[in-house]
Amino acid sequence: MTAELITLGISHKTASVQLRERLALTQSAVAGFLQEVASQPEVHEAVVISTCNRTELTLVVGDPVAAESAVLGLLAQRAHVRPTELAERIYSPRNCDAARQLFRVCAGLESMIVGEAEIQGQVKRAYEIARAAGTTGPLTNRLFTAALQTGKRARSETSIGQGRASISSTAVELARDVLVDRADPRVVIIGAGATSELTARALAEHGICTIFVANRHADRARSLADRFGGQVVALDDLPEQLVRADVVVASTASPHPIVGVEELELVMRARQERPLLLVDIAVPRDIDPACADLPGVTLFDMDDLQARVAHTVMIREAEALRAEAIVEEEISRFAEWLGTLAVQPTIRALREHGDAIVEQVLAENATRWERASERDVARAEAIARAVMNRLLHEPTLRLRTLGENRSHGRLQIMRELFGLEGAPDAPDAIAALDGQRDNVRSLPRRASSS
Repeated sequence: MTAELITLGISHKTASVQLRERLALTQSAVAGFLQEVASQPEVHEAVVISTCNRTELTLVVGDPVAAESAVLGLLAQRAHVRPTELAERIYSPRNCDAARQLFRVCAGLESMIVGEAEIQGQVKRAYEIARAAGTTGPLTNRLFTAALQTGKRARSETSIGQGRASISSTAVELARDVLVDRADPRVVIIGAGATSELTARALAEHGICTIFVANRHADRARSLADRFGGQVVALDDLPEQLVRADVVVASTASPHPIVGVEELELVMRARQERPLLLVDIAVPRDIDPACADLPGVTLFDMDDLQARVAHTVMIREAEALRAEAIVEEEISRFAEWLGTLAVQPTIRALREHGDAIVEQVLAENATRWERASERDVARAEAIARAVMNRLLHEPTLRLRTLGENRSHGRLQIMRELFGLEGAPDAPDAIAALDGQRDNVRSLPRRASSS
């Protein structure tokens, strides 16, 4: 059976958030979708990775054209779009190019923020779900083990994951520096939008509850408070919350400042000038820039945070070059493994051919050994098998070496010399796997995936 490895996917690089949302799978829905995909006649193995920024199916298939068409139809049906419309956004690398895509994802090279750490765990969970669903096999098992190892190497041997590389995570890092010595830290978040949610989630992961201040989106604020163990107050109560807060994170869509310098000056007097950290991640700004001049106030705005993020991204992008080299090293190892697969049908056929000759010779001479004891017959058979094993020992070693030297021509000659042309799975399977291995060696190293 000829098998090919393909990836079908969309990501933040190819599709809008609206389309990504339509294709996104909850963790509970993945297993069912895997079974649906694996039920397609040409799909032999399947793993699905679904995150907010990508949905990728890694498949081992028979006929790649038929398999791609069938799975594309399933995805289009799920997204409620025409297959032709979805095809414009789908990328579909094959064989070692597909392996390279997965290795890059695990290494954080394909993330919206280079070096993102969460993707490693997301890929591992996707693989575990597929294994539990029974849709993995020899090729995907080896592939995902190698990919996860690649991601681990990229993070341990480079600084690609160093520092905070998003606005919300940088805001949280600033807040943690202030709150580290607080027995009962108080963080006030003004607003209830997407950035506020990311900030609250990151704070909750460190055991810090938040107080949401919102009027327009009070219902959403209550939902966030329920999820992250916080409280909700109205905007009219903001001055009181500012008096008690250690850190204030502002992120609304207000066209005018919400915290003015005169109001904050009164707050600081009530605080007896106890230090207050203000982090303004709104555009237009929620906090009057003049507030930074008040005693005891430290104010960071978007420019400050973006400068910090830019520094981190610069470091990560420089480290990405080293991570690229690790990916290529691991891809080469994966290619060598594919090469060993290419010679296995010939080695198996060669040994079976030798066993068949021994059995034939023994059968032809059975009538000549009427007076021989069972012990004598056993000795004759053992000698015949020993001769066969010694004769095939060197060819077997040479065949395994061919798996490393990608010599498909010499492999074919070996089959012809020993009359193995009729063996099942011979030329087609070998050519397919040899072609996969050739892909990885001939494709140029590249800085980014398509």
